[in-house]
Parts: sequence; structure tokens; C-alpha cells
Amino acid sequence: MLLRTGIAFLLALALTACSAGNRPFEFKNLAKSDMDLITDIHILEIRDAIRELTVKLYKRNPRELAKVPEMTVSARLDSFMTVQRPEGGYAELGGLDGVDALYLAFSDEYEGDRVFALMVGITGMISASYNNQLEFYLLDDIDQQKLYNSARNLETVAWLLNTRKDINGDLMLLSNGIALDGTPNYSYERVLAKMIVIQDMMAKMVADSTNRHINQVVHGVASMTFFPI
Repeated sequence: MLLRTGIAFLLALALTACSAGNRPFEFKNLAKSDMDLITDIHILEIRDAIRELTVKLYKRNPRELAKVPEMTVSARLDSFMTVQRPEGGYAELGGLDGVDALYLAFSDEYEGDRVFALMVGITGMISASYNNQLEFYLLDDIDQQKLYNSARNLETVAWLLNTRKDINGDLMLLSNGIALDGTPNYSYERVLAKMIVIQDMMAKMVADSTNRHINQVVHGVASMTFFPI
């Protein structure tokens, strides 16, 4: 009942946005169920969060972008904020994409742009959890387990960002920290937490609407193990 109420509430927000002019009515929406519209909104929200996290990580880790001459943050975003992933993976990452790229981002041996590897991993994983689609229609299906597994993987990413160090004892990627004035900065963690909530909420709503079960596996975040999507 709570999940159905949540779906109704989110749909009401979507309809309000449409009527306010933020999301104009489109005829293609007639081929969408309530769940399809909600899924589309969540996809937009998590993609916005991905962009925010990418920009923040590059600001905190400019050395990573500098590893590729004349590379820009915009060019990086353009390369992985797409459902048309390069066939055979990203050449710069040795042909890796999705979850496999997450391992590379925190590998001792990897000397390339770790932010790029991380975000290729996250975007590929999230895209796969939505069947590599940006929109859903009446006959489209979605796997609640993929959504759930991706949320658990994001928890692992958050833990590794705060703990994974190189051979010199320095964090591989800087994220949360303390400002010069002593103010704690947990903004990276908040962005990741938002993404986790979106994926978990979607998993629960899909499971509820389809009467399917989520296999809530035991997952220790204090590891470098990611679930396949």
C-alpha cells in the first residue's frame, strides 16, 4: 500500500510539472503507463546526479583529467552520458565498460584517469539496469534485481572512495573531506546517497507493480566486489 501511495504521489508531481510548463505534454506519453512515466523521471534524476558527481570529482581530482592532454570535463561527459556505448568497450580503458570499469578505477596497477574509469563504470551499470533505455513504454519491461544490485554497487563505490588508497597511503580518489576552515564536506556522499535511494525506490516499485521478488543478497560494502548487472 505504501509503495502504491508513493507511486501515486510521484505521478502527481509529474502531472503538476507538466501543467506548470516544466514538462510539456507529449503525445508519446499516451503510450506510457504511470510506472513508465515515473521510471522516465527517475532516469532523468539519476543522470543529473551522475553529471553532478562527475564535475565534483574532477574539481577535487584535477590530476586525473590532466592525464589526458587537452581533455575537458565536457568531453568526458559527452563520451559516457549516452546509451550508445562503444561496441567492445572503451579503448582508453582496455575495452572495459560498466561494472568491469569500476574495478579498474580502484586498481593498484591502473595509471589512467580514475575518474573517467569510475564514471564509465557507474553510467554503464546504471544504463544496463534500465535496459540501456532513456524512456519506457507500455510493453517495456524492467528488472527489479538489476536496479537493486546497482544500488548495492553504488554503496561499495561510496565506501571505496573513502577508503581505497594507493601504495603511498594516499586516497586513490579524493571526495569527502574537511575544508580549510574545518567545515566537513560530505557533498559527494550525498550525491551517491541520492543515486542509491533512486535505484532502491525503483527496485521496490517495480517489484510491487509486477508482484516479483527482490533477492536481497548479503553484501558487505567493505570489499571490492561488485554485483553483475
